[in-house]
Amino acid sequence: MLKCLLPMLALMIFAATIPAEADDAKKYLKAFPPAKEDMVRHIIMLPHKDRGEDQNFRVEIFVGREMLTDGVNEVGLGGKIESKPLQGWGFTYYEVKKFGPAFSTLIGVPPGTPKVKKFVKIPSITIPYNSRVPLVVYVPKDGEVRYRIWQASETIEKAKRG
Repeated sequence: MLKCLLPMLALMIFAATIPAEADDAKKYLKAFPPAKEDMVRHIIMLPHKDRGEDQNFRVEIFVGREMLTDGVNEVGLGGKIESKPLQGWGFTYYEVKKFGPAFSTLIGVPPGTPKVKKFVKIPSITIPYNSRVPLVVYVPKDGEVRYRIWQASETIEKAKRG
């Protein structure tokens, strides 16, 4: 009987810790200022990692907007994601003040090619992973924030001398 209860007890203990950590991250949101006029605050709550695990992960942040493109050419937006210190807290937030003009490669498009809706972005940034504090990004109202998590390989290769 005890063997049957141990996995259930472990699962209950694990489940009980998740909301507490999420609440810890959410309490820090009060430190971040509200969005300025014509801006929107985006919040990313990263999945929890133990302290030693954070160093094996990175987060890539993309900021852009959905646009109709010709579906053939690569399209991008001008702009920059800037890191800003949150005074008095030791946290960092990120801000895109405005989008620059769109730019594109110049490949000829066959007549009648249908338009394609795509996420067109400014250059991304990659930052350290920290699951204890929310990632906060301020962007213009017509903008969108996306992200992906990078994980280091378990294998560390040795370089050849030469």
